[in-house]
Amino acid sequence: MDLSFIIINWNTRQLLLDCIDSVYRTVLKAKFQILVVDNGSSDGSVEAVRSAFPLVTVIANKKNEGFAKANNMALRQMQGRYAVLLNSDTVLKESAVETMLAFMDSNPGAGMCGPQLLNRDGSKQTSTGSFPTLVNEFVSKAIVRLLPKGRSQKVRNTLPEGPVDPRQVDFIIGACMMVRNVALDAAGLLDEDFFFFYEEIEWCLRMHKAGWPVYHLPSVEIFHYQKMSFTKINLKARAESWRSRYIYFKKSLNLSAFSYAALLIAGGLSSTFHLLEYSVLNMLTCFTRRNLRDRWYMFGYLLVWHVRGLPDSLCLPR
Repeated sequence: MDLSFIIINWNTRQLLLDCIDSVYRTVLKAKFQILVVDNGSSDGSVEAVRSAFPLVTVIANKKNEGFAKANNMALRQMQGRYAVLLNSDTVLKESAVETMLAFMDSNPGAGMCGPQLLNRDGSKQTSTGSFPTLVNEFVSKAIVRLLPKGRSQKVRNTLPEGPVDPRQVDFIIGACMMVRNVALDAAGLLDEDFFFFYEEIEWCLRMHKAGWPVYHLPSVEIFHYQKMSFTKINLKARAESWRSRYIYFKKSLNLSAFSYAALLIAGGLSSTFHLLEYSVLNMLTCFTRRNLRDRWYMFGYLLVWHVRGLPDSLCLPR
């Protein structure tokens, strides 16, 4: 078995069916299996997959177990030389995965690789990044923009436009990741302390530490439709992102209990500062700017979440 495709689903029935269909349409030479892990969907996703694609292995959870834990369930059952983690809102382009497979077979020292992600209109999405630092995660973006260009680029967690040749990166976005089986043995599974967000970043960090570099293949493209709307801020997702951010720094920096408490206080103060900042901006514009109102609501929500002790009930539904 060459590839084990792993797709996590939560109430994205049609996107999931389109994703699976794209695997069968575009992967023509490699031997593969598909494992779908459903996180307690209520939209008939499980029944639809079993009816349309009877050869797909479906693991049906009774509740939302989160991204990391759900992937691990399938990773423990994989039979392929490589695992291919796909979001349910991705659609593969012709030869994309087989090009990734050829790269991994030709570069036995590579632990993981990922493609260039595309929006529906073919424009490029951010597909890689530099490992987060306390500065780029907690300092105001307005201050970041004042930094010299080179430093600002690093802080913003982006990479410059470059050639289409494969290049080593800190991390790749988890919408599509091809992982070598033996590298997985060395680095371990995804960390289940993360429910959603940052788990792939921490995973890539462990890959690097285990001696398995991560690569981005700019010439390989797949569509990533991004189910979550960005026209309206998802407050629970924002709180979940902050929760994962704290977990990431606690683990990656090996923070003591005192340092971790200080980090939480700093995060709360950051939310307070931004709430005041957007309060002033909204008053100056008489609350007529929707984007400013949304930011004001968001930081107010995050401040409440901090004050209440970071409860999971205010994060994504479990």
